[in-house]
Formats: sequence, structure tokens, C-alpha cells
Amino acid sequence: MEDSVKRMKIFWILAVLLSVWDSAPALAQVRSGSEKVRVVYSAIGSSQSPLWIAHEAGIFKKHGLDVDLLYVGGGSRAAQVILSGEVPVAMFNGGSVISADISGADLVNIASGMNVLPFFLVVGPSIKQIEDLKGKRIAVTRIGSSTDFALRFAAEKWPVKPERDLTVLQLGGQPEMMAALKSGAIQAAMLNAEFTILARRNGYRDLADVASMGLAFPGSGLNTSKSFIKSRRDTVLRILRAYTESIHYGITNKSFGVAVLGKYLKNQDRPFLEAVHELYLGGYIPKIPYPSVEAMKTALDDIAQRDPRARTMRAEQFVDASLMQELEKEGFIKQLWK
Repeated sequence: MEDSVKRMKIFWILAVLLSVWDSAPALAQVRSGSEKVRVVYSAIGSSQSPLWIAHEAGIFKKHGLDVDLLYVGGGSRAAQVILSGEVPVAMFNGGSVISADISGADLVNIASGMNVLPFFLVVGPSIKQIEDLKGKRIAVTRIGSSTDFALRFAAEKWPVKPERDLTVLQLGGQPEMMAALKSGAIQAAMLNAEFTILARRNGYRDLADVASMGLAFPGSGLNTSKSFIKSRRDTVLRILRAYTESIHYGITNKSFGVAVLGKYLKNQDRPFLEAVHELYLGGYIPKIPYPSVEAMKTALDDIAQRDPRARTMRAEQFVDASLMQELEKEGFIKQLWK
């Protein structure tokens, strides 16, 4: 009986010690205090997935950040949130960085999210080749949007041209374009990768893969302000470390990455999610997310056609690669991918 009591005491002492040991990192974090910071993603699209993964896997916390991850739809709105001072860092397209800066802002891209246009020309059953589109109706989300830019870029290589040979309709969103394609109201649409996967499963074909055409375009990226970098450089570096690590984590832990995509895309179709994972984390999203001057120049040249103020600017003004360079210099990136 006495031995049994002694053993029980030893068990509880060990249990308490293990509990204290396990909670030591958490206690240390509480004592030191994780820095609270808001970060925004601007689309329910897989290009934003590194932020989702960093949040769900606790990678932000690992780097001493208590992140409030918020959704603000649209690049221009996300840019305005940074400019208002409500949020210091957000993920959105490079064109919105340029547009804001033309009007006097100090935004910069510090990491690439996706430097391609992930769109496919999906066609109805009557269309067998590009030439068959002559006289037909083709949809984009909005005139001037990324889908419209993708259409016009792809059409440079086609014998049929928008306006001259095609009627271009703006339908507002990907679901609306998909519905119009199914009803026969349009004969083609510039769909994103996710909707293209769904369209293929419904028997539709795609005749053009814009991402494979060699155009560098700042489809999404991690952006902040020059003033925030100047005042809180260490915070920006920690966010960037977490972001970069989350790309590695999402690639090397596929099941977790797929589960996170399912949660944020609100879709539990495993084959669909695996296909999306393969396209984005397996291809579109760069493993080492240096900001791309080449991609930003594409967006700048496009904006300059409509806004003469952009013609005096250089693409280098809209990126800050020094933070990624600092991560590489300290060996962080090499350690990740060793």
C-alpha cells in the first residue's frame, strides 16, 4: 500500500513536471509577448494560400506574431486598408500597388505571391478551335480586370481578335461566367484555374492556358508601405519569414495544405483540392518569393496605356527586394529548402 502511494506521488510529480516542460515555450511566449499585427488577404483564391497556411499551422506564432488574419475583397480595397493605417500588410495584385502609388501612396511589393495569370479559355461544345470563336460571345469578369488582360494578351497570338471578331461581355464573376457557359448564353469564358478544373469535370474543354504563355504578371503579392518598413522593419521581416516558411510547409505537407485549401475555399472535394494544390503550390506560387520587377513592369505598361502618369515611372519603384535578400543572407531560405 505504502509503495503504491509512493508510486502514485512520483507519477503526479512527473506529470506536473512534464506539463510545465511542455508549456514552457508557450509561457515564454506569453512573458515575452507576441506582437499583435493585422494581415489581410484579398481574395478567396488559392494564390492567397500561403497566408492561410501560416495562420492555420501556427507559423506566424512561431515567429513571434499574434496575427489577426482578415479578409478584404479586392486589390484596390486592400490597398486602401493599408493606406488607412488599419492594417500594415496585405496580399493583393501588383496593379493595385501601382495605381495607389500613382496617386501619391508609398506602397511596395515585398514578396511575390503569383507572377502568372492563372486563367484558361474555356469553351462550349460548339467550339473546337480558336477560329470557331469568330462572331461568338466571350466573357470576362470586368473590362480592365485580370481576366480581360489575360484575354487580350492571349488574343495577340490568335487569328480572331476581341471587338473586331468577338463580342466581349463582362459578367461580374467566375460563377456567373460558368453559369452563362452552361446555359449557352456565351460560347467561351476566361476562367480561373479552380473553375477550369470544375468545367473540365463537366465536359468542357480549354483551348488556351494563359499561365503557360510566358507572361510575367503580378497576380498577387505581399505588400506593405515604405513607411511601415522604415518604422517596423523587424516586424515586416518576421511576417516575411512566416510567409516564406508557409510556402515550404504547404508543399512538403501536402495533406495539411489540401485541408487548408478546403477550409478557406469551402469545398471538401478531395480530387478537386488536390488538383488546385498541384496547380498553385506545385507551380504558380514561387518557392522563393522574391518580388518580380519584370512582372510589375507588365502591369505598369498596361496601366500606362490608360494613365499618362504611369509613363514617367519605373517598375523598380514598386518593389523592395531588400527584405528577401536579408532572409537569404541570414541563411533562412537555405535552411528551409536544405
